[in-house]
Amino acid sequence: MSEQKQKKDEYQKALAVFGQAMKDFHKGEMEKAAAGLKSFVEKYAEERELVDRARIYIAIAMKRPKKETVHLKTFEDHFHYAVYKINSGDLDGALKLLEKALEFKTDEAKVHYLVSDVRCRLGQADDCLESLKKAIQKDKLFAVLAQNEADFAPLWEDKRFKVITRLA
Repeated sequence: MSEQKQKKDEYQKALAVFGQAMKDFHKGEMEKAAAGLKSFVEKYAEERELVDRARIYIAIAMKRPKKETVHLKTFEDHFHYAVYKINSGDLDGALKLLEKALEFKTDEAKVHYLVSDVRCRLGQADDCLESLKKAIQKDKLFAVLAQNEADFAPLWEDKRFKVITRLA
């Protein structure tokens, strides 16, 4: 076998190993991707351009948070994880979880209240007020909370908000 053919074959092997590690990276499997890329760097050090790229991706993979694996089964699981998502700033994710929690308990006032809070923060005033109305109908305490919750500040002067919270 000629030396050039051998180099080409080695390069193809290097590309295959690098490519597999990048597939793992794009799937979000950061630990697996980092391990594959480290192995690639050790085995194919002569492929400088790919090794430089691999080192960049290793650094990125090491800094990215691990992929979330959460198994939600109960109302409480969905509710508490939604609160976590709200606190993390993932409002769309929180809203999906809260809607799922409502499938378990449709009359749960605290869920309707959190849905209204999230919808307000997302700028969905009409849907926010509808959810807030449901929460207050189920538990009057939420009227007082809404009147003092900074997240509802954009609606404090809205006549509909005042009617719902009995301030009008």
